[in-house]
Amino acid sequence: MKKTTLYGIPNCDTVKKARTWLADNGHEFDFHDFKKQGLERATVAAWLEQLDWEVLVNRKGTTWRKLSDERRAAVVDKAGALELMLEAPSVIKRPVLAGAGPLHVGFSDDAYRQLFGCPAPQ
Repeated sequence: MKKTTLYGIPNCDTVKKARTWLADNGHEFDFHDFKKQGLERATVAAWLEQLDWEVLVNRKGTTWRKLSDERRAAVVDKAGALELMLEAPSVIKRPVLAGAGPLHVGFSDDAYRQLFGCPAPQ
């Protein structure tokens, strides 16, 4: 079975919810803090093969809003998004869950139940 990795930053509320859900439901996973550990170009490029860059880049977050107009304008395709995500990982929508089926961005109880084949609570 492929190892499950949760990518994010530890102080993000959505990442905390995902980590708690995984632990509470008995799923082993590695946590990759992409602010401290960084991200490899190959990892982000693989994500961009699976998901549209517009799904991965959080254009509503603080990191995006703090970018200059010129920097934001440069992100119009997969290549521009790749460079931005490597340069400023906190612009990535969180968490990113890899290895539990298709690459998944964000967290919701329902989505994780579906990904892991868990029954809905009674």
